[in-house]
Amino acid sequence: MKKIENNFTVTGFVAKDAEIRQFTNASVARFALAVSRQEKNGEETNRVSAFMNMEAWRKNENAGSFDQLTKSTLLTVEGYFKPEEWADRDGVKHNRIVMVAVKFYPAVEKEEAPAEPAKPKRKGRK
Repeated sequence: MKKIENNFTVTGFVAKDAEIRQFTNASVARFALAVSRQEKNGEETNRVSAFMNMEAWRKNENAGSFDQLTKSTLLTVEGYFKPEEWADRDGVKHNRIVMVAVKFYPAVEKEEAPAEPAKPKRKGRK
């Protein structure tokens, strides 16, 4: 049977400075990561962007890594998806998926290469 893993790796820009909350033994940083990709529609190419909400937990003595979570910083984030369920005051059930950042580090910036036309495949001889 194939192993199913709950993890992600994504690279993007921190959208705004992280909101950091400290508790007795740990701290949480909540931040949005702006990501984008190119989408081609015929001859037209558009950049499609999205914001992904993340949260990162650290013990208070390790919360210094949150200093990287400032607006416009290009980061690679590794983590996992955490489902959350709750009921509001009226008893209505809600759920969401939280992206929990386990690791984040400065990303290596790559130059975007222009799209190259597909090369025709050669038929091999037998």
